[in-house]
Amino acid sequence: MTTVISPSVELSSYRDQHFKGSRSDQERLLRVTTTLYVGNLSYYTTEEQLYELFSKCGDIKRIIMGLDKYKKTPCGFCFVEYYTRADGESCMRYVNGTRLDDRIIRTDWDAGFIEGRQYGRGKHGGQVRDEYRTDFDGGRGGYGKIVQQKLPGGV
Repeated sequence: MTTVISPSVELSSYRDQHFKGSRSDQERLLRVTTTLYVGNLSYYTTEEQLYELFSKCGDIKRIIMGLDKYKKTPCGFCFVEYYTRADGESCMRYVNGTRLDDRIIRTDWDAGFIEGRQYGRGKHGGQVRDEYRTDFDGGRGGYGKIVQQKLPGGV
């Protein structure tokens, strides 16, 4: 019997550079995980909205919001942990690439949430991309740090 895997459920080429372990350990965990990384969220998206959307694919064990490590405010990503791999696969098929709060969200397999990963990795506590963003993105949370510094009275 041949198993057909939807392309959206296959592993992407992205690998967490901060993973503690070998590349083969990470690959093995990614193939059995029930945890998804969700990116490109609006800074204004609530945990309730995430539960509403992601529960359409199955029973959620927990959602961990990504937070600015200093301000403890949402910073555009989260982790969604399902009870079963099949529910995570449904999410990868049906939720990845959909619109939430006027943003196209992306989901990817995650090797498993470890305490501390909910904090953004940018030097100001948020997401790395925000450090280099030069455009206005109202849905994301405003101007990037570079633009703010150039504005009169900037940070």
